[in-house]
Amino acid sequence: MEQYKIDNSPITYYISGRKCDEWVLFFHAAFVDHRMFRTQIEYFSNKYNILAVDTIGHGKSTDTKKGDSIDKMSAWIYDIMKTEKIGKIHIVGVSLGAVLAQDFANHYPDMVKSLACFGGYDINNFDMKMQKENSASQALMMLKALFSIKWFAKSNKKISAFTLQAQNDFYDMNVQFPKKSFMYLASLNSMVNKYQTEQREYPLLIGCGKFDIPMELEIIKMWKDREPQCKVVLFENAGHCVNMDTSQIFNTTMEKFWTDEN
Repeated sequence: MEQYKIDNSPITYYISGRKCDEWVLFFHAAFVDHRMFRTQIEYFSNKYNILAVDTIGHGKSTDTKKGDSIDKMSAWIYDIMKTEKIGKIHIVGVSLGAVLAQDFANHYPDMVKSLACFGGYDINNFDMKMQKENSASQALMMLKALFSIKWFAKSNKKISAFTLQAQNDFYDMNVQFPKKSFMYLASLNSMVNKYQTEQREYPLLIGCGKFDIPMELEIIKMWKDREPQCKVVLFENAGHCVNMDTSQIFNTTMEKFWTDEN
């Protein structure tokens, strides 16, 4: 993939191909970078133009200025798409990436060709009480990160992936996450329950791995109840980062979703 940046943005982005009819945008999980979609990029590069980004504070998106924060990601992506002359785009987000994908769809629905969110939650209808149930374990993880990123990454890989290979790949990226980048995540809650969900003019696919935390399975069920027209997929032998645990099944699932909706 070719690497790019535009003026007035800290975001490094990557493009593979410009000759296909359709574009796909990948938003990665927290503490890793665009490389978590390596197998997807390889699989789809001859079928779709690929746009992948490193979220602020992750990967190579660390050249920031005062005031930069994650709640500006949607505006930066919009500027990138305008620069690259991309109209509508298929969007795929995993975990934190699912939050960013939805936030972009809230701001720029006319630029969304389809939306797929995995290991995430409905940011327009999120019960904050559910988050409190998971707060103790999250606090422990943050404490580990303050002491040692390696300690944090070692624990985080078991939460984030199910298969040994995916855990090792996740660790290799997570261990490169700078401690100072936690500050860029502080504004994440400003995206939650800010918008009401309008009638979607694009198809929605949601899902998670069957070995993700029980709360995630409940979140997907509740989301489906609110938007019965959306499609749901639960991945066998997968944890939180389903695209890494079951890459081949994930790829064919996405391909079918995009083909069926055309």
